[in-house]
Amino acid sequence: MDDDTIKVRSLFISDLHLGTKGSQAEALLQLLKIYEPETLYLVGDIVDGWRLKSVWHWPQPHNDVVQKLLRKVRKGCRLIYIPGNHDEFMRDYVGSNFGGIEIVEEAIHEGADGRRALVLHGDKFDVVVRHMRWLALLGDTAYDVALYLNRHVSRVRRAMGLPYWSFSAWSKSRVKSAVNFIGAFREAVVNEARRHHIDTVICGHIHQATIEMMDGVRYMNCGDWVESCTAIIETFDGRYVLIHGHGNNSGAAQPNSERALLSAA
Repeated sequence: MDDDTIKVRSLFISDLHLGTKGSQAEALLQLLKIYEPETLYLVGDIVDGWRLKSVWHWPQPHNDVVQKLLRKVRKGCRLIYIPGNHDEFMRDYVGSNFGGIEIVEEAIHEGADGRRALVLHGDKFDVVVRHMRWLALLGDTAYDVALYLNRHVSRVRRAMGLPYWSFSAWSKSRVKSAVNFIGAFREAVVNEARRHHIDTVICGHIHQATIEMMDGVRYMNCGDWVESCTAIIETFDGRYVLIHGHGNNSGAAQPNSERALLSAA
């Protein structure tokens, strides 16, 4: 074990979107080199099957991420893969175990303090994804356009000495329908946790990283590795912490910086 690695009880990452130009695989690799979890949850949209069907894009860093994950399994890490909507092809293998990788629809994680957490991607609460697939694909294309604009705007802002600013994040926070969707999604996920008689839920899907309390339920979203470059760790004393990797946005924190947003108590 390297001196600069950090052992953690659990690591939760989602929405890597490997296979797309927007995936910040190199930033994720740096984080995976630093954190050594006993259990690692892949919380959906790990490989972007939607995009790979139309345009094949698989550079070396994307392959390196897969190899790094497999090496962690070989070293004794328990790896649990929960498919999302972009890697829905993996749902055909739910219940299978491939070389130590457990594929499940959703999971119940027991924390260090004994409290249980429901872990799921969350797309089943997205009405657009489930019932209007053509509109979801159109929205996915619009998001790619927003990311394309981000890259160009960021270059101009860096040249002017200005900090990183995300057009796609700004638009999601300003468009009323997007704000309402995010609120409805969070509420639906929290209600699902209550249905399981569980007071903690960990999800992905909407690319909005957070740890917060919602009506007595601890709601956590891992974020993504397209823009925010965030993940959630569980420490050995039972705390959940949102961590930030250093992605293309120069304002991001270094991978080993931590911000304790909510303790397990």
